[in-house]
Amino acid sequence: MSTASQQIVIATPMPAPYWALLERQLLRDIGTAAEEFYATYFYGDGFQRCVPRWGALDGADDAAENVAGFTDCYALGGTPRLLELFRAGFEGHIRQYTRAKTEETDLARDGMYYREFPTCFDWVHNGEGYHALFQQGLCEPWDTSYRARMLRFADFYVRSDGERGASQPVANYDREHRLIRSVMTGSRGPLLRKATPVDWAGDWFECEGRFVPNRSHRTYDDYLAHYESSTDVVGDSPINLGAAVLPFHAYMLSGDDRYREWVLEYAGAWIERTAENGGVIPSNVGLDGTIGGGAGGRWYGGVWGWSQTDLVPDYSHRAFFTSMAPYGFATALLLSGEQRYVDVWREVIDSVNANSLVRGGRTVYPHMHGDDGWYAYSEEPFDAGALELFYWSLRRDDRERVSAHPWVAYLSGQNPSYPETRLLSALGEIQQRMEGVRADSMTADTRLSENPNGLNPAEAVWALVELSMGGIATRHRGIPWHVCVRYFDPEMLRPGLPDGVAALVESITPVDGGAAEVALTLVNTDTVRAHTVIVQGGAYREHSIQSVAVGGSPADLPAAPNDGGEPIPVYLQPGAGGRLQLRMKRYT
Repeated sequence: MSTASQQIVIATPMPAPYWALLERQLLRDIGTAAEEFYATYFYGDGFQRCVPRWGALDGADDAAENVAGFTDCYALGGTPRLLELFRAGFEGHIRQYTRAKTEETDLARDGMYYREFPTCFDWVHNGEGYHALFQQGLCEPWDTSYRARMLRFADFYVRSDGERGASQPVANYDREHRLIRSVMTGSRGPLLRKATPVDWAGDWFECEGRFVPNRSHRTYDDYLAHYESSTDVVGDSPINLGAAVLPFHAYMLSGDDRYREWVLEYAGAWIERTAENGGVIPSNVGLDGTIGGGAGGRWYGGVWGWSQTDLVPDYSHRAFFTSMAPYGFATALLLSGEQRYVDVWREVIDSVNANSLVRGGRTVYPHMHGDDGWYAYSEEPFDAGALELFYWSLRRDDRERVSAHPWVAYLSGQNPSYPETRLLSALGEIQQRMEGVRADSMTADTRLSENPNGLNPAEAVWALVELSMGGIATRHRGIPWHVCVRYFDPEMLRPGLPDGVAALVESITPVDGGAAEVALTLVNTDTVRAHTVIVQGGAYREHSIQSVAVGGSPADLPAAPNDGGEPIPVYLQPGAGGRLQLRMKRYT
């Protein structure tokens, strides 16, 4: 083997490890279960067998979540049928919810979607609902309708001169102040008044006795009570960093620098606001650009901000922005390679925990902030986004910020049974969900769009993202993949692991100069046919594979320097397997 661009041949027989057989079974079972799930909950035209409603609890985003994971699984090597089911179900849900209208809230009186996008909603739900669509780019980026959608959706935020092809501007973004103007934005522009519980919960409906809502709700009044404190939507919120996914995909598809520049500009604005606020990211910025200006001067105000504590079933403290903001900064990292975009989140974690107290001889840490200062103290330090921060930086001090996590322990050599445990759990999850599908006695006129969400078998895919690619199990938040390696099948000309091939990222070790060594085991469980798998650094080739060693033995011949960071073809003979040591520069 003279150059890294040559094919690496692995011929050493390897009896298929248990984890490898479990991986292949999980890929097969997701595809089989998804077929039955889809047949149960979708009509032939892709419409869902439910009563379509507007709202954050059982609205259009929940309908779209019923195909969440389908595209992720296909991109990993799942059956092509998953991509077909995604297309049918997602397109059907767009038509269904474009036709569905409200009477009591003006946000959707002319349809819940406009130009194939939510008319006006928040980025927790926009991200969840459109996750499967965003991941379509991992499956078939050449699809012209997908490209047109991503550019159109991105332009709702990036274009300062209004909506492309329409006479009325969609002024979601204020370029002068570098802010998104409301928590609720979309294809018809921002909501620039206080939101009402009806805006969030949707029209009155015959709830009790007919439907079985999730979250312990019984009556429509429970729905309204859920959102009594979710009124301060005017102004920017770090929740909106989730919107960076749109120009990210638009840039990946078009190469137009204005999309990349928008992401860096917007993330940079939040870095400045965090510094101005003493290291704690504010949860509200007014329309004039002042911190707290949309919430009576309270930097900790706003919907799902630092101060939102509700007395609703299953929830107490709801600083939901912490689930989206770190990934928005990481989108800027993907597009720039600059760690400063995620360094800010380290500052946030440390600044919050700096307000710890000693009570009864124990140190406790705050998780919320209200008019009377920090509150919601517990013995667990504030660590929202700490796992992700460690993945992005691979710094030892960031590892110490992560609470006990079995995957991180495994990567450190402390939890050797984790792959089998994780995969068996995912298979058990599929079995349990399909039992729920078969026991479902609801009819289309008594089912809410959210009812099948917890039964979607494709959600088990995150075990594969974590183990086979060394990636963060983000679930369906509508954010890009964050993984060490990704695979392609050159025989079938498609993304993912070839049939019969299993992969396991066993360790991720930082080395000097922003590089990492990734230990990757590949095995061909097919004892009859050879397979070639292409190994790429990162989901989007953001990591550059510099060299490869096979087997880890000093006698093995390492590949020559791979200065271009090209993906590596690996030829696996029938029943063969081996361990690769990949040296890669990250975020190049």
